Amino acid sequence: MCDLWGLVSSNTLLPSATASGGPMQGLMGGGLSRSASGIKDFLLQWCQSRTRGYKNVQIENFSSSWNDGLAFCALIHHFYPDAFDFNQLDAKNKRHNFTLAFKTADEKAGIAPLLDVDDMVAMARPDWKCVFTYVQSFYRRFKDE
Repeated sequence: MCDLWGLVSSNTLLPSATASGGPMQGLMGGGLSRSASGIKDFLLQWCQSRTRGYKNVQIENFSSSWNDGLAFCALIHHFYPDAFDFNQLDAKNKRHNFTLAFKTADEKAGIAPLLDVDDMVAMARPDWKCVFTYVQSFYRRFKDE
C-alpha cells in the first residue's frame, strides 16, 4: 500500500530543542519528548492546527481521521488555498478527494504521492503508519511556513 522508506527516526523528523526551548517549545510544553508517541503527538497537533476550521475535518488520529481524503485536502489547501475550492468537496467522493489532494501536493509542493488512491478508497481505517509517513512529508516541506 504505502512506501515506508520515508518513515524517519525521531532524530530526523523533529529539530532538536535547546536549553532556551527549541522550535517545538510551544507545542510540547517545556520538555521535548523524543519518544515515538511524542513525535506522533507533535505531528498530530501540527496537522490539527493547519486544518482547524475546515468543514468535516477533525483529525484525531493517523488512521480513520484521514479515510475520506478531506483531511489531506484541508492540509494541502491550507498552504495552497487557490489550488481548488475546498468547500465544493464531498466526503462521499473519496476517490476524487484523495486524487485531488495527492496530485495537488505533488504538483504544487513536490510531495511525492506515497499512498495509493485505490488502497485508500478501499479502507475504512487506513494503516496509520502509512498515513503518518506521508504526513511527515508535509511537515518536512512546510515546517517553516
